[in-house]
Amino acid sequence: MKRRTLLLEFSVLTTALSLGGNAQAQQPAWPERPIKLIVPYAPGGGTDLIARTIANKLSSRLGQPIIIDNRGGAGGALGIEAGIKAAPDGYTLLFTTSAYATIVATGKKLPYDPVRDIAPIGSIGTTPLLVAVPNSLPVKTLGELIDLARTKPNGLTYGSGGVGAMSHLGMEMLAAEAKVQFTHIPYKGMAPAFNDLMAGHLQAGLTTFATANTLVESGKVRGLAVTSARRSPFAPQIPTTAEAGFPGFQIDFWWGLVAPARVPSQIVKRLNGELNEILAQPEMRDLLAREGGVPAPSSTAEFGKLIAGDIARWTRLVKDRNIKTE
Repeated sequence: MKRRTLLLEFSVLTTALSLGGNAQAQQPAWPERPIKLIVPYAPGGGTDLIARTIANKLSSRLGQPIIIDNRGGAGGALGIEAGIKAAPDGYTLLFTTSAYATIVATGKKLPYDPVRDIAPIGSIGTTPLLVAVPNSLPVKTLGELIDLARTKPNGLTYGSGGVGAMSHLGMEMLAAEAKVQFTHIPYKGMAPAFNDLMAGHLQAGLTTFATANTLVESGKVRGLAVTSARRSPFAPQIPTTAEAGFPGFQIDFWWGLVAPARVPSQIVKRLNGELNEILAQPEMRDLLAREGGVPAPSSTAEFGKLIAGDIARWTRLVKDRNIKTE
């Protein structure tokens, strides 16, 4: 009787193991079909080129096409929402930037949770912003700009790419750190803002390093400071904001990949590993250098912490400065 019971238990166990093994074998391998990468900006430009390069390299490594879906509009908000609300099956990914955090900080109530509803995959790269002034303004350093602002409360103007843009919030962060007041002039993009800056119609501007440094190198504007923790290797003569006496004014513009929450962890882990290996390639280093950036490989947890930290910081700034975005 005892022997019969043992045989029965052994039979049940082997059957269960067999069924479990068959179920596992029947699970489709990922990826088995094309993947879509939503880019929340219009085609063209440095950000789109970075996204397409990453997509091509991931496609080669995963063995499936990656289709770019450019969804511009609302400063990137439309594409971001589409990416977050996609099915969490690993077949829709979202390319995003630091604008993800500023959209959250300045937007109305969002139809998603910006932290809980994403699965961070990894950071791609970072670049500083650069504070620039017209050649006609009699200041040579960031400290001198702040000293001048203190003598003229709200008397110095700066241009931005629009209300709530990083070029706007960044200058408000500087004003908060230095305890001064500037007058904000919003434009429809940074190109017209910097045209007025070069002409001397504005007294300051803040934008991505690649955009501003091109004008600095050509002698059209004067670069005062970069917002990164270290000097940029592409313009080592320009001091950091911390060196200028404003350590609280530090901003890194970043690019990265996320997926909808609840994507299987093994897919996220694989994507993170593939992405970090891609970032070690010289081609990626050279591509990011064209945007004034450097590769920034990370773990999924590190990238998630970066996103959450940026959201908290920009949200606090908007509240403390009583910034109206409508």
